Amino acid sequence: MTPQIITIDGPAGAGKSTVAKRLAGKLNLFYLDTGAMYRALTLKAMRAGVDLEDEQAVLDMAQQTHIDLENGNAGVRVLLDGEDVSAEIRTVEVTNKTFYVARIPSVRGTMVRWQREIGGRKGVVVEGRDVGTVVFPGAGNKFYLDAKIEERSRRRFEELREKGEDVDRSRLSAELTERDQKDLTRSVGPLKKADDAVFIDTTHLTVDGVVEEILKHIKSK
Repeated sequence: MTPQIITIDGPAGAGKSTVAKRLAGKLNLFYLDTGAMYRALTLKAMRAGVDLEDEQAVLDMAQQTHIDLENGNAGVRVLLDGEDVSAEIRTVEVTNKTFYVARIPSVRGTMVRWQREIGGRKGVVVEGRDVGTVVFPGAGNKFYLDAKIEERSRRRFEELREKGEDVDRSRLSAELTERDQKDLTRSVGPLKKADDAVFIDTTHLTVDGVVEEILKHIKSK
């Protein structure tokens, strides 16, 4: 039997990660955070001083990298060559540089292969920006989450503040807008709603509200 695959795409701050984690828990599926994989590779490149504009250098590094994702009661653990980097990959510095790694066609090809291997072994709830269009185009249940930029900026601000990071709210909003533009216009794996994805505006919905909306669509099939 083919494992169940549920895809959730959308821009930063739309609620994808939180919703995907909770949905995976309710359905007893594996939560696959594709963005964490790109973040981990970006972190490794930053540590090693690799030029993020040098596509071949980044690819060479990727081919010598092992990234594992583990689901547990304490959340998702991201292991980079065996080291837990779950917290370190969420910093503003890594966030703002992940785009450079994610736009490299050969690196995306490598990541997509890894992600498909995971989805081929077990049922997953997978979230990202192109998971319904590129990574798992044949998934049976696809969703696209979005929210107004003001709300997405507020959520990101609160998330970073809870982690103790000092972030300028207006600058964060500008960075989100710039990130949206980069994600939408990159030549490989751009942010895009799949034609058969269900669109959900999360601006005025709670996490549980979004999860219930998704479950309603899944059960109605």
